[in-house]
Amino acid sequence: MRISRSTGYAILALGYIAENRNQKIILSQDMAKKYDIPLEYLLKLLQQLVKANILHSKRGPHGGFSLAKSPQNITVLQIIEAIDGPFVSHTSLTDQSSGAKIGAQLDKVYEKAISQAKAVFAKAKLSTLIGK
Repeated sequence: MRISRSTGYAILALGYIAENRNQKIILSQDMAKKYDIPLEYLLKLLQQLVKANILHSKRGPHGGFSLAKSPQNITVLQIIEAIDGPFVSHTSLTDQSSGAKIGAQLDKVYEKAISQAKAVFAKAKLSTLIGK
């Protein structure tokens, strides 16, 4: 299992927005500067989070980003899936092993591991990550 750098950046950005949510609108430039993330790259990630209904965006000279819901209602799994897509195993050895028992057994182990990881990430809240 690998969590992408993009997801890491998205979590940092969401943490920044959550910690500064009293400002209502957070500028992407501020987040990019704070975490040394290329602005255009960060903007693409933020738009993915808007699409997933984790963030709201406001255009214009007084535009920026804000949380679409409270940090207690945003899970790490939601963030991962918004950025990297569905959290699933891409390995299926049952077909590749021509029905050999080892392939099917390994697929069961993969599925169990993915299921357990998803459960951990689903319980992890943004609010916990920022200590609130």
